[in-house]
Amino acid sequence: MSDSTRAEVCAVAVAEAFRGDGEILVSCFGTTPAVGARLARLTFEPDLLMTDGICSLLANVDPVSGEKPEAVIEGWTPFRGIFDLLWGGRRHVMMIASQIDRYGNQNFACIGEHAKPKAQLLGMRGAPGNTISHRTSYWIPNHSPKVFVEKVDVVSGVGYDRAAALGPQTSRFHHIHHVISNLGVFDFETPDHRMRLASLHSGVGVDEVVEKTGFELVIDENVPTTRAPTDEELQLIRQAIDPGGTLNKEVRS
Repeated sequence: MSDSTRAEVCAVAVAEAFRGDGEILVSCFGTTPAVGARLARLTFEPDLLMTDGICSLLANVDPVSGEKPEAVIEGWTPFRGIFDLLWGGRRHVMMIASQIDRYGNQNFACIGEHAKPKAQLLGMRGAPGNTISHRTSYWIPNHSPKVFVEKVDVVSGVGYDRAAALGPQTSRFHHIHHVISNLGVFDFETPDHRMRLASLHSGVGVDEVVEKTGFELVIDENVPTTRAPTDEELQLIRQAIDPGGTLNKEVRS
């Protein structure tokens, strides 16, 4: 679609990250991941499980903006149930990274030395357990060399090099799936699990991505363009999932 915004392209890229997941719990941080997960649920991944953020699984898909319909409850997920899903590997979380390196080590704890940080952020939260126990992806709305760094200041989420160092028993469920930014999609499908440029969003060049990345990416000779939204997907995003257009405030075209 020629009239799709960069934000809508990002939302579709997020939705694609959940393709093939089937009946597992989806957890998202940020507006774009929330829109993308709902789009996947309404189109090609109808079995994805979503919660009301409290203790229930939802049968319907609630929008991220506009009028909220009455929730349709289809299951009970008490706090202990979330941990059962997490430790059983039946969850795919998309977190935000304040810093990320070439092996997928992620930081949203603090900037600077841990003992005396320049800026205190969220902390470790559940990131160590997420990255060791089940599939994890990252959303980065503002791609820059301050985020894509040579070395993260603190490791909140475990990357491929550190997971390998823990040994096969501990790292057997480790899977950093995709990193999606406002410039492109990245994966770790390389022999040594270094970050690879998987696709470029329309209007973005390889040079721009290289300039705004603080480490050397793996870049294939021909980099595809990220899939554009279909007419149906645009209609769902604009009319059902995000009628208030909050998506376009997170990523500017």
